Amino acid sequence: MRHVLFGFCSTLAFTVPAHAQVEPSTREQVPDDTPVDPVVVSDDFSEFATDPDTITITVTGTPIEVEDTGQPVTIIGRDEIESVQGPDIARILRRAPGVTVTGSGGLGSLTSVRVRGGENDQLLVLVDGIEVNDPASTSGGFDFGNLVPGTIQSVDLLRGSNSTVWGSDAIAGVMAITTRAATGLEASAEYGARDTVYAQASGGVESDAGFIGIAGSYLTTGGVSAAASGTEPDGFEQYAITGRGRLYLGRTASLFASGRYAEGDLELDGFPPPDFTLADTGATQETRQYSGNVGVQNDAGPLFVKAAYSFADTERVNFDPGTGPGPSFTSDGHQDRIEARGEWRPIGPLLVNFGGEYEWSAFSSDSSDRVTTSIGGVYGQLGIEFGPLSGRAGLRYDDHQDFGGTASFGADFSYALADNLRLRASVGEGFKAPSLFQLNSDFGNPALDPAQSTSFDLGLAYGDRSQDGYAGLTLFRRDTENLIDFASCFSDPDPLCDDGRFGYYINVGETRAQGFEIEAGKRLGDRLMMRLAYSYVEAEDRTPGGANEGNRLARRPDHALTASVDWTGPADLTLGGDVRLVGDSFDNIGNTTALDGYVLTDLRASWPLAEQIELFGRIENLFDVDYTVAAGYGTPGRSAYIGARLRL
Repeated sequence: MRHVLFGFCSTLAFTVPAHAQVEPSTREQVPDDTPVDPVVVSDDFSEFATDPDTITITVTGTPIEVEDTGQPVTIIGRDEIESVQGPDIARILRRAPGVTVTGSGGLGSLTSVRVRGGENDQLLVLVDGIEVNDPASTSGGFDFGNLVPGTIQSVDLLRGSNSTVWGSDAIAGVMAITTRAATGLEASAEYGARDTVYAQASGGVESDAGFIGIAGSYLTTGGVSAAASGTEPDGFEQYAITGRGRLYLGRTASLFASGRYAEGDLELDGFPPPDFTLADTGATQETRQYSGNVGVQNDAGPLFVKAAYSFADTERVNFDPGTGPGPSFTSDGHQDRIEARGEWRPIGPLLVNFGGEYEWSAFSSDSSDRVTTSIGGVYGQLGIEFGPLSGRAGLRYDDHQDFGGTASFGADFSYALADNLRLRASVGEGFKAPSLFQLNSDFGNPALDPAQSTSFDLGLAYGDRSQDGYAGLTLFRRDTENLIDFASCFSDPDPLCDDGRFGYYINVGETRAQGFEIEAGKRLGDRLMMRLAYSYVEAEDRTPGGANEGNRLARRPDHALTASVDWTGPADLTLGGDVRLVGDSFDNIGNTTALDGYVLTDLRASWPLAEQIELFGRIENLFDVDYTVAAGYGTPGRSAYIGARLRL
C-alpha cells in the first residue's frame, strides 16, 4: 500500500500553539530569540462563538477569517448543534440555506443532502480533513444516514463549485465536518419515541506537550417502516467513536492525527416478488465506516504548510432471508490520499495559496472484482488582503488515470462597504469523474466522461452566524453538463446491452440551478434569539431536444425555509422551536409523480438544574403531519424525547 506518513489535514481540526496560531491576515514571523511562554491550547472551538474576529473557516482550503472569503459559507457550531438536540443530522443541516435532505425511511436509512439543487454525490464531504465520499456507492456520494451529530464539533458548508481547491466531486459544494475535541468531560443521554436511546460522551486533556481527545455516541431505535405501505418498523442501531491528538514540536511545528469508526445495523424494506413494489421485508444492512489521518503542520509566520496521509473505507453487507442465509450483497470502497496545502505571504497584503494531492481509490463487490483508479492534482491561487478588500483567483490541473487532464478556475472577492457589511462574489468551476461503480459494475460504461460545472455567486453579508445580529442575501447560478444517468436497455438499447444487462450508465444533457438564499439571525436582549434560512431554487433539465427538457429535477423543491426561535426565561429555562417549510416537488425527472409540500414544527426545552447538570427534551413533528420526501417511503410522525446532560 502506498502509504505516506505525512499529509495535510485540510480542516481546522486541531489548533496550533497559541503563539503560532495567528490569523492569516496578521500572521508574522516569530524571531528565533523571542521568549516563549509555555503553550496551553484548547481545541474547544465553542470559545469562538462570541468573538467574530477569530471565526475561521477551512472549507476554502486553508484557515482564513470568515469575512475574508467571497464564497458563501455557513458555519454551524457545537452550541447550535446541542440546542437542536437529537441524533438526526438532517435537522441540523436544514438550518443552512440551500440545503434539502431526502431519506428513504427513518433514522439510519439512506440519506441524501442536496445543496442548491445538486445531487448528493456532487457534494464533497470531509471529516477532519479526510475525504469520506464512498467509491463503492452507485455514484460516489456520502450516505449521511450513518452520521449522527454526537461526535461533531462544527460543520462548515461551502455552497458552489470549488474544484480549483478540492478537485473531483466539488460541483455543488464542500462540507467540512470537524469532530469534537474539547478538554474536560461531557456526557448526555436521551430516551423517547419508538424506544429510541441516544447517548454521547466526549473528553480530552491537554498540556504544554500537546492535546488528545475522544468522543463517542450510541443510538438504537425501533424506527418506522421504510415502506410507507408497510406495517413492520425498521430499526437502526449505530455506534461511533472519534479521536484527535496533537503533539507540539516547538514554537511553530506540530504533529497531528485523527480517526473515526462508525458501525451501523439497519433493517430494510425492498421490492419482493410477485408484485415487486416497495413493501416490508426481513432484509438488513451492516455498514462500517472508518477513516484516519496523520500529518505535520508548520506555521512560521509568512509561510504556513500542512501535509498529511489519510484513508477512508466504507464496507456494506446486506442480508435478505428470501435469498438464503448468506449475504445478498457486499461492497467495499477504499481510498488513500496524500496531500499538502499552504499559504505564503511574500510581501505586504499579497498572498499565495498552493497545494497538491494524489488519491488512489478502490471498489469491490460480490459481483465485481476489485478495480482501482487514481487522480492527482495541483493548484495555485494569488490573493490580496488589503484594507476592506480581500480576493483570490487561481487555477488547478488534475490528471485522472482514466480520463486524462482537467483544468479548473476559481476566484472570489470580498469588499467591506461599511462596518460589518461586505459585498461578496465568486465564480468556480467543478468536475466530477464517474464513480468506479458507474465504470465497472454490471451496469458500467468505460466510455463515460466527467461531469463539469460552472457556478456564480453575488451577495451582501452583514456580520456572521456567530454574532448577535447577522444577515445575508446571495444570488447564484450553476450550470452543469455531461451529467451521468442510468438508461434502460428496454427503452434505449445499446451495444453494451448485448451481455444481457437491463441497463447502463450514460452521459446525458445539461442542468441549471439558480435562485437566491437569505440567511439572518438576531438576538433581542439577553433572552431571545431568532434565526432564518430560506432558499429559492429553480433546478431544471436543460438538455436541448431532450425528452425532459424544461422539467424540474427530481426531489428539488423550489422553496425551503427553516425558522427558529429560542427564549431564555427565569432560572435559565430555555424554550425554543423550529418551523421547516418545504415546497412542492416531483419524485422523478419525468415530473409525473408529484410530492406535496409540507410544514413541520419542532418544540424543545432545556433547563440547567446546576452548573454541571442540564435536563432537556423536545417534540418533533408537533402537529403529526403526514408528509413524503421520497415516493413510497415512510416518515416519522409526532415524536417526544427527554434527556439529561452532564458537564465536568
